[in-house]
Amino acid sequence: MSSTELPSLLTATASPKASAVRVAPGERLRSVRLPGITLSVRSRPPAREGLPPALYVHGLGGSSQNWSALMQELDEVVDGEAIDLPGFGDSPPPDDGNYSVTGHARAVIRHLDAAGRGPVHLFGNSLGGAITTRVAALRPDLVRTLTLVSPALPEILVQRTAVPTAMLALPGVSALFTRFTKGWSAEQRVRGVTALCYGDPGRVTDEGFRNAVEEMERRLQLPYMWDALTRSARGLVDAYTLGGQHSLWRQAERVLAPTLLVYGRRDQLVGYRMAQRAARSFRDSRLVSLPDAGHVAMMEYPETVAAAFRELLADTGQLADGAESASMGSGSPGSGSRSGSGSRDWDLDGDSPSGFGSGSRSGPASAGAAVSGSASVDDSSEGGSVGGGDSVGADSVGADGAGSAAEGPPSGSRGVGS
Repeated sequence: MSSTELPSLLTATASPKASAVRVAPGERLRSVRLPGITLSVRSRPPAREGLPPALYVHGLGGSSQNWSALMQELDEVVDGEAIDLPGFGDSPPPDDGNYSVTGHARAVIRHLDAAGRGPVHLFGNSLGGAITTRVAALRPDLVRTLTLVSPALPEILVQRTAVPTAMLALPGVSALFTRFTKGWSAEQRVRGVTALCYGDPGRVTDEGFRNAVEEMERRLQLPYMWDALTRSARGLVDAYTLGGQHSLWRQAERVLAPTLLVYGRRDQLVGYRMAQRAARSFRDSRLVSLPDAGHVAMMEYPETVAAAFRELLADTGQLADGAESASMGSGSPGSGSRSGSGSRDWDLDGDSPSGFGSGSRSGPASAGAAVSGSASVDDSSEGGSVGGGDSVGADSVGADGAGSAAEGPPSGSRGVGS
């Protein structure tokens, strides 16, 4: 039995509640009880009836609040729900203590099967990207499209700033971090995660920072927080070491759904170079490169990510009647000639690495967008590693020597997520 499958000391019934979780205006939060797990589900009523369903899955140390900004941007296109994975956000730990990637994927599948909402437009960030890749490979009947923001897929050369995340998986490290950071305030932790996860921490508003601090204070009251972080980090490392048909890269090749890949050039946790391998591995992929984004592009640039997703729907003939057809407007990568399959790259800074798209035109999101019919891939820096791709809560050391909180605070004026 894997160490990530050991029974948890705190089951869903034994886990105490801290202060109330923040719910942004227009959102709803409900609890869904399923065999072995209880999931907190955040939703935003769609702009009109009959829109196709979508499901958003956060990364390590994150929560459904990470998706609030994007959900609002897309409420005229999809009927969106975002879950708190077991042990994160407002969801208690799973009864069996299984925090492996497969265990989390099983929770997503169980929710979709029970809700009868599939097939859905499936979104995943970081660890959530690994989870949703596995879901899409194993249950193609549940997935219409797949959108991955900085997915945590195996890589050999880990960035120095990602090392603390990987170290969290080692026995005893979590306890050491906890003791070392005992005196850190919630403000310090939030500043650390902002520096670690955002390409430009200055995009976080004062209101967003206050909301993030409030959520961090709530999480620090949860006795299972470190257990969930440690076991999920270990589960991600375990998934990175798997070979054969269980390899995440092999499963990426099996995904049938049209896939949108979003990578930030300033990502300190998932190497931007892995965008090239991902563009080739997913058989029907579109790659969006954001020059100023970090690890959580859907929080930093929700308008751009939303526009790229609408373009994906238009490409695949899935844009609902009455939806905004001019999908690549302000804040978007631009549009152009497209084919129904194959890999394409939108490089939003016009400074493409070798092998990426050529041909430029103006793009509102940045100083130009390069669009190509197929991305040429150089995967010389590929492979598996134990380097993580997520922020690890209150222990990962970010910039300025502060410890990173569980997830990045929001951008803009929405003041959601923390």
